[in-house]
Amino acid sequence: MSETIFRVLFINPGSTSTKLAVYENDSPLFETVLRHGTAALLEHKELDESLAFRQQLIEEALREHGVQVSSLSAVIGRGGLLRPIAGGVYAVNEKMLKDLRACTYGDHPCNLGAMLADKIARGAGLPAYIADSVVTDELSDLARLSGHPKISRRSVFHALNQKAVAKRFCAERGLCYEKINLIIAHMGGGVSVGAHEKGRVVDVNDALGGDGPYSAQRSGGLPANGLLKLYYEEGVLPQQMVKKLTTECGLLGYLDTDDGREINRRVQEGDENARLVFEGLAYQIAKEIGSCAAVLGGDIQAILLTGGLAYDKLLTGWIGERVNFLAEVVVIPGEDELRALCEAALRALRGQEALLEY
Repeated sequence: MSETIFRVLFINPGSTSTKLAVYENDSPLFETVLRHGTAALLEHKELDESLAFRQQLIEEALREHGVQVSSLSAVIGRGGLLRPIAGGVYAVNEKMLKDLRACTYGDHPCNLGAMLADKIARGAGLPAYIADSVVTDELSDLARLSGHPKISRRSVFHALNQKAVAKRFCAERGLCYEKINLIIAHMGGGVSVGAHEKGRVVDVNDALGGDGPYSAQRSGGLPANGLLKLYYEEGVLPQQMVKKLTTECGLLGYLDTDDGREINRRVQEGDENARLVFEGLAYQIAKEIGSCAAVLGGDIQAILLTGGLAYDKLLTGWIGERVNFLAEVVVIPGEDELRALCEAALRALRGQEALLEY
């Protein structure tokens, strides 16, 4: 019996580009990145203008690659800033579109993902999806406590890649994601370390909000007294301080570069400061993994290291040396978001995963 062929369009909008791919089942027909110049973005800065501009470019790219919208089975976009929701595949609906258009929970180019998917799918009578948005929230009640009654810990992390890597690992090992525990560390521009308990991320550091290990550009968690002192000394506005902490710290702040390859080269050439800071990143990630191990009571199938920095064998080696007593350490480098979206859409189309409603 022949396998049903599903053809899916994937859309991942960024601040200066839109990534596209069309897959037939697990095989890509094409992948491309549509670059948007500053002048074009300024000319189409209003939401409806921006949507129309990007939609036109997407449809032109489909024609160039000989793909008709009517030949698609579904369209899936990168999930945007929505209210906290459980992980999974969601059908785009009016409530979701309303929140994204109003930027109710934040303004970011990824908000365009669901809107573009809806616009292209609607004209052809196709389903439109999103999957495992950055606001995926499956935290336990205990994990939400911060120590201050007016501040709750939030779940903002690399949910799309973490969930995709978890399910890929389980498929390769013949395991059921919903029946085992994993710890997954995504290491890139930000670092998020999640405790996956039987299919739910019950604890994870807020990789955007200043929680957890430092990363390529972000400070991670800082001593509260030291942060308050710095804030008053520099005399900057809160939003300026937040920008500094998320774009000018971490490896970049210590070493004037966030390029892991450059830092690795310095370490190999005997730069002791580069070694200290790079190993410090591994040390903090290992500590966060240890915290997740405690959350899971030591019942861990494996520890997965992923993201762009997982390509660095020096970094993953240091982490492995500190945490391999807890469980097997498996390195799955990269953050192939289009592939992750592809896998999510196919699970929904094949009936392997129930569609959720926003």
